[in-house]
Amino acid sequence: MDHTVRAYDIELDAITAELSRMGGLAEAEVADSIRAITRRDVGLAESVIGRDESLDAMEMEIERKAIRLIALRQPVADDLRRTIAAIKISNNLERCGDLAKNIAKRALVIAEAEPVTPLTRSIERMGELVTDRLKEVLDALASREVDRAIAVWMADHEVDEHYDAIFRELLTYMMGDPRMITACAHLLFVAKNLERIGDHATNIAEILHYEITGVELTERRPKSDFLEPSHSQV
Repeated sequence: MDHTVRAYDIELDAITAELSRMGGLAEAEVADSIRAITRRDVGLAESVIGRDESLDAMEMEIERKAIRLIALRQPVADDLRRTIAAIKISNNLERCGDLAKNIAKRALVIAEAEPVTPLTRSIERMGELVTDRLKEVLDALASREVDRAIAVWMADHEVDEHYDAIFRELLTYMMGDPRMITACAHLLFVAKNLERIGDHATNIAEILHYEITGVELTERRPKSDFLEPSHSQV
């Protein structure tokens, strides 16, 4: 029996360790994608794009290990929630990587256009906020602190407000100078990708809360009241 319990703990710890490594890689990809935009760094953008496959492989490995653990060990209660949470969190991290890759692809195009410094700075500020949110929720995951996860969940509206402001700013530039439309359109995609990364950070906070407490967050997630006119799928 002791041997079985030790083997079970080793498998569960291996999943947790892999999830931690995946979180670190996802966080780095998001941060580097923003640097690629602000520094017009083609090499860094290409590096982010190339690293995405590692995140995909990690997600598949975590899912494989979790399914095997469930099938062979039949975890219950806290351990079952922890195992299922690992699958869900890895999926959200993989999506963060995909969005970082999309930002990096935009960086390659933006690097060839004329600099739009004020807008780039706005994107940089939003990027720093989103990166901080992702780091905070990953720290909460590592330390298993529910309060830190709740703080990320409660601050979701701040990312939305940044996106709303950038959206209006970009529209103003495009209406004022048609030559800016192409560059602004790419930056709009970047801003939307950042907003989605913020949503994934909040998703992870919700998953972590349920994993630790066994209670779902039933309150409505704090959101900005601004609605994009027909741009919800940007």
